[in-house]
Amino acid sequence: MALRNLLAMVQVSGNLTGKERRILTAVNAGASTLSLGGSAFIVLCYLLFKELRKFSFKLIFFLALSDMFCSFFNIIGDPSKGFFCYAQGYSTHFFCVASFLWTTTIAFTLHRTVVRHKTDVEDLGPMFHLYVWGTSLAMTVMRSIGNDYGSLGAWCWTQNGRTGQVVHFVTFYAPLWSAILFNGFTYFQVIRMLNNATRMAVGMSDRPHQFDARADMKALNRWGYYPLILIGSWAFGTVNRIHDFIEPGHKIFWLSFLDVGMAALMGLFNSIAYGLNFSVRRAICERLELWWPERLRKWLPTYVKLRDQQQESELISLKVQDQP
Repeated sequence: MALRNLLAMVQVSGNLTGKERRILTAVNAGASTLSLGGSAFIVLCYLLFKELRKFSFKLIFFLALSDMFCSFFNIIGDPSKGFFCYAQGYSTHFFCVASFLWTTTIAFTLHRTVVRHKTDVEDLGPMFHLYVWGTSLAMTVMRSIGNDYGSLGAWCWTQNGRTGQVVHFVTFYAPLWSAILFNGFTYFQVIRMLNNATRMAVGMSDRPHQFDARADMKALNRWGYYPLILIGSWAFGTVNRIHDFIEPGHKIFWLSFLDVGMAALMGLFNSIAYGLNFSVRRAICERLELWWPERLRKWLPTYVKLRDQQQESELISLKVQDQP
């Protein structure tokens, strides 16, 4: 039995040395800590500021909550075996899947509101929860069938083997890249429609309003970068899994380094891109104006006072044109 466990560990660890495994563990813990802090900050803002508790930001709240728990279980590090190994493996898988599924609900809501001009998005809240949590649970349960969790350097993951790797692709990377493609296509349609509407508004308005419209267009175009968060976070992981499938037992350290580091930073990227919008920044600065001494208020961002009438549109409250 001892020899069998040793052989399994050698297969899982590949050709990584003890020092390399410790480096991966440290990178995973450090990056996950940053993501945990960023996600927890967004969750805290939602809980503290009542003006943020709109349906649009509620989706971002659940995205940050999923990232927070995913990062928390990542920080557990390198459990040897037993209960903590299973807890980390299952929990990390569940909340990471939930994280990128919540990004699809945000993209879907934008598309339904802006492109299809529907106003029933808030009624879809229960369906979103059923879709995200139900799919995450199903993928996690499927992942456990016929697989045994084992320590894999910086995390607790399924042991190598053709069956385990195929199940891993089906239950994680297939829904991940489906979400990336869906988000990319959806944001492309939303941005194209809003750009066309903005150009029409610029053409029909006078010059003072043209500047405002172009500023709004610049703010809208940044949505196109949202799908790149998932790509940047998981591209190296995808390549690493493909390499492991083709050449099992031969791990590339630098590829594993990028895989672990970028995947663990997903929560931080999401919290910056989705969470730190204008509404959050304004809410924070308004509180600082109340509590900071008068002599220090001059250091606050001036756009808080100047852009009350020109703030960024929230994810759901966008209005392309007045309806007759």
